Amino acid sequence: MAIQSKRLFEKAKQILVGGVNSPVRSFGAVGGHPLFIKKAAGAYLWDADNQKYVDLVCSWGTIILGHGYPTIAQAAARAIAKGTSYGACHQNEILLAQMIREAFPKTIERVRLVNSGTEAVMTALRIARAATKRDLTVKFAGGYHGHHDSLLAAAGSGVLTHGLPSSAGVPESWAKTTLVLPYNDEKAVFQTFAKLGRKIAAVIVEPLACNMGVVPPEKSFLETLRCVTKKYGALLIFDEVITGFRLQWGGLSESYDPDLVCLGKIIGGGFPLAAVAGKKAPMELLAPLGKVYHAGTLSGNPVAVAAGLATLAALKKINPYARLEKMAQKIVRSAEETAGQKGIALTAPRQGSLFTLFFTAIPVKNYADAQKTDTRLFSKFFWNMVNSGIYWPPSNFEACFLSNAHADKDAEKIANAVHRAIKSL
Repeated sequence: MAIQSKRLFEKAKQILVGGVNSPVRSFGAVGGHPLFIKKAAGAYLWDADNQKYVDLVCSWGTIILGHGYPTIAQAAARAIAKGTSYGACHQNEILLAQMIREAFPKTIERVRLVNSGTEAVMTALRIARAATKRDLTVKFAGGYHGHHDSLLAAAGSGVLTHGLPSSAGVPESWAKTTLVLPYNDEKAVFQTFAKLGRKIAAVIVEPLACNMGVVPPEKSFLETLRCVTKKYGALLIFDEVITGFRLQWGGLSESYDPDLVCLGKIIGGGFPLAAVAGKKAPMELLAPLGKVYHAGTLSGNPVAVAAGLATLAALKKINPYARLEKMAQKIVRSAEETAGQKGIALTAPRQGSLFTLFFTAIPVKNYADAQKTDTRLFSKFFWNMVNSGIYWPPSNFEACFLSNAHADKDAEKIANAVHRAIKSL
């Protein structure tokens, strides 16, 4: 029993809105109260009751080398000793931007460092609207691109319906600039562009959907987006806040040549850091060269940049991606085999080391498919995993994340826990 976590949650609700600083942490999707984390090291978390967990959240994908990775911690400590914030230029900004560009040689020519994935996407959309002198944006249902107004829109009743706000406080006028289509639906893309193509500034997409759970793109879906946006003069924006440096050195963008790329999470090494990057022409619309305004007191923060440099240097040296994928395969295989033996409907989309277990028999190709998962069954599964010492993402519509700190024994423990958790449903 997480007695201290429960006590802390009650206390938190008296001062923090809902007791949390980000909604998914509330465990609202799975019931019960959230775990309050006391410390993290390597592949593990300890809660306020000193219970130890194998971490499959990894700060929602930010942690890829493990918690407290030595060279990252050392780099951050050295940076702190020299001052925590300058509000001025420094050499490491150049070095990090160069390293990012080297990892995306076909895609990235210019970089602007920002503080969050939300800010990166917001800036990318502003660039796209300025570059095209158009207002409409295409996004895909279930795709989360930050909590700024223009992309907090849900699908309307038809393919070409303008978006409606899915958050209170978002003006309908903002939501109406967003067209929401089903992920993997090329026909909807063609229809939308045939009708409104000359008014569309940009298409924004996760090249691997991760925010409705993991949903891989169909074979030609991303190629279609690149072809159609070029034909109609719209910009293609890849949101690689999750996938950047998570599945390979660099990102998925290199195979599709988007105009702009949004990065975050891993590039900050556990600190608040993100980037909007891409081709020289649209990027140089940003101030001070152009008229698209962007500024930030903490943009390029020296501590975050130092941690980011250390992270990317270690990733390039270690190249952990094949090993991470092998561990993910083991976990998914355990889930599929056990569900098959028990006659439980389950599908487990996976790409590289990213995966989600959906409790549905149908293949999940878009958000509508994902919503067919049995969330009540998932809640039982989730608590079975927590009680086995595995910190699983507390929502069925999230990805599971592994880190290089996870050893083979950790993957074995997770796979065995998955077997027991599904078997007991």
